[in-house]
Amino acid sequence: MSNNLIDVLKQQVSAMVLEGETTFLTEKNTALSLFYPILLSILRGRPRLIERLRDQLNPRLNDLFESHPALKPQFLDSLRGAAPASEIENILSKSILPVLGVLENQAGSAEPDAIVHLINIQQDSVHRALPVWAAGILEALGINTAIGKIAHQAPEIAAPVAVKEKRSGAWLPVLALIILGLLAAFWYKSCSSKSSVDDAGPPVQSAAAQPASLHLSTNEQGALASCQIYVNNSSYIDILQQQVKQIFSSPAGCGASADASYHTVYTDQDTIPSVLKLIEGTPNVSLNWVGEQLSIQAADPQDAERLAGDIKKIAKNMNISVQKPVDVNTAVNNSISEAQKALAAINPEHIRALDVATALNMQIINFAAGSAEIPEVNKSILDQATALMQCAKQVELTVTGHTDATGSAAANKKLSQARAQAVVDYLIGKGVDPAQLRAVGMGQEKPAAENATEEGRFKNRRIEFEVLNKDTGVMRTVDEEGGKEYSY
Repeated sequence: MSNNLIDVLKQQVSAMVLEGETTFLTEKNTALSLFYPILLSILRGRPRLIERLRDQLNPRLNDLFESHPALKPQFLDSLRGAAPASEIENILSKSILPVLGVLENQAGSAEPDAIVHLINIQQDSVHRALPVWAAGILEALGINTAIGKIAHQAPEIAAPVAVKEKRSGAWLPVLALIILGLLAAFWYKSCSSKSSVDDAGPPVQSAAAQPASLHLSTNEQGALASCQIYVNNSSYIDILQQQVKQIFSSPAGCGASADASYHTVYTDQDTIPSVLKLIEGTPNVSLNWVGEQLSIQAADPQDAERLAGDIKKIAKNMNISVQKPVDVNTAVNNSISEAQKALAAINPEHIRALDVATALNMQIINFAAGSAEIPEVNKSILDQATALMQCAKQVELTVTGHTDATGSAAANKKLSQARAQAVVDYLIGKGVDPAQLRAVGMGQEKPAAENATEEGRFKNRRIEFEVLNKDTGVMRTVDEEGGKEYSY
């Protein structure tokens, strides 16, 4: 067994879950590292959850927050950095089953008691890996994060009792107690001061701190399309804003956050203006500068390679990578294959609404521009879902349409509604009870990625399936007992 369970999870699970990911890799890797000790603390405090998660086809982050759903947005905001919350939630959800697999292997048993015993043995390292902000969230979930050391300190403080010396004078015991009290007060103040310094220091440099980041993209003419600055340094934000405006001749500049959770300086900060000058004028480029990682993506792969080579000569402390443009056909075909496997794995005798929705969400329905016609490749997936839903009348789904930000918001809202309705109409036409379905159009209101790049726009044009009680607005996971509910 490894000496450090958190390290084992980072080595085995992170590599598995991040395979094939192309965007926000640094943020996703950081989020996973912060998530592992939190997940282990939850499993240790709620052993029954281990079997529930293991028995699900696709356990989700929602399952951890079902009793306190309002905590989930706060949790995601604490660890997502510059990445969209939806992408971080998806990557964390994907990690749950692999984490359980590693725990079973390390514990030598799938029994919850064995897994909890393993976590207890590793509790010191788990506790050290917990980000500072996680304590409040875990306490709100009813999870006790205390470890043995805290319980053993109080007796040592109370131990000195110097009364038995002698009764030679009535004033001596009193004087001794006074002196002891003064020393204890001084000791307490010193320790409290030291403790507060120790407690205050780590958040700046601990895993909870986010690296300073810059996200910038150009449009088809090579002009500034979007820009976002994240650094805990208001003075430098003003300087960088002026440089961006000047280099790109853009009066708008960048959006910015000086939140204390970010570092105060960029790696190779003095080279940023030179890098921006290289990018200016090159069409459809996306730059992500996060900590020591700098990634470049461009519509023309040759532009991306050229820029990466030029930037390497300037920003010598950065790890520079080129991200390939999204291959739409490959992405769609892979998603269809995953959805087919997930639907086929659902037991017809035990159909859960959440499993159906999760499997359907694995597919990419890539509508043609301005069209609400369902692509042929997706119809086989919808046919599989129809067969399951006809056998499980308790499965009720909301079909939500989303668009990118191209065009007017009103037109996008209308188009997203039409696309969602097209999916609902297809399912009904195949035999699903209309009472089991509802169509909603969100337009461009809830993007899953940045709209500045073609890949981001591709991810934003999507259909999502959700389990929703249409009367109460309560998310429901259906099981043999009739379902467990939590606010949506």
